[in-house]
Amino acid sequence: MDDSQETLRLEVPFSATGSRLDRYLADAFESGPNRVSRATLQGWIKEGAVLLNGAEAKPRQAVAEGDTISIQIPEEKSDEILPEEITLSVLFEDDDIIVINKASGMVVHPGSGNPDGTLVNALLHHCGGSLCSLAGEDRPGIVHRLDKDTSGCLVAVKTDRAYHSLVAQFSGRETGKEYIAVTQGIPVEESGTISNRIGRHPVNRQRMAVVQPPSGKDAVTDYRIAKSDESGLWAQVVCVIHTGRTHQIRVHLKESLRCPILGDVIYGQPARQQVKVDRLMLHARRLNFRHPASGEAMKFEAPIPTEFEPFL
Repeated sequence: MDDSQETLRLEVPFSATGSRLDRYLADAFESGPNRVSRATLQGWIKEGAVLLNGAEAKPRQAVAEGDTISIQIPEEKSDEILPEEITLSVLFEDDDIIVINKASGMVVHPGSGNPDGTLVNALLHHCGGSLCSLAGEDRPGIVHRLDKDTSGCLVAVKTDRAYHSLVAQFSGRETGKEYIAVTQGIPVEESGTISNRIGRHPVNRQRMAVVQPPSGKDAVTDYRIAKSDESGLWAQVVCVIHTGRTHQIRVHLKESLRCPILGDVIYGQPARQQVKVDRLMLHARRLNFRHPASGEAMKFEAPIPTEFEPFL
């Protein structure tokens, strides 16, 4: 333990005998100015900041009368997002916008479990801090997102006028967004339009799902098969989305076409897929919008990653 940090010591009373460690601590910190959430306490326990009778413990471990608990209060982490020197593939940049070919595996902005190493950290360094802050302190410059494991075209903004223009274009469905995906199996129809509603999965809150009105929000995807495997193992599918729902293409291909994307750990069960890949096979190939200052039609294309070459 670091002696420079505050350490609290508790002795478990008879009334708490048999309680889970995290529950007992949550009750102990339930009120007063030092109130700490159960989730935070569980994090401290998992990080080894809580000792039960001098030894590291688990959140579910039972406590008994006379047990001693030592808690090393972790130092509060700054909420400030710091610039980081991370290599970016820049497709275009001017005083208003920057268009990036985002790498697969890169989170767009800091959040739970991803405090740094994100696209925002990289943009702050690359742009010298000149990003529009209207989207919020935790996501400067961001007007739309790509999933962590999706690669391809993403635009960020530097000015207020760029923010207002692009938010209006995305929400008004005035942008063009084309993706390529490689699916497990081949869709029955060569092409079509999927139109339904997508919302949070009723049981697994980390997933999205096709839901019935009035739940969820409208989600529209056009698709066509560009190439398919003669033995039926995979298809390269071009998708154009007219809405920007979370996991939209991943959900539509899985639930509506019964062809999950290869490498999709949330919807596709990669371990059971016959074709093995090392990433989510989804790439935002093209992005079109009007320049926020000039109104000029802008069209960008991100090179197709090498992992897609066997399926082209």
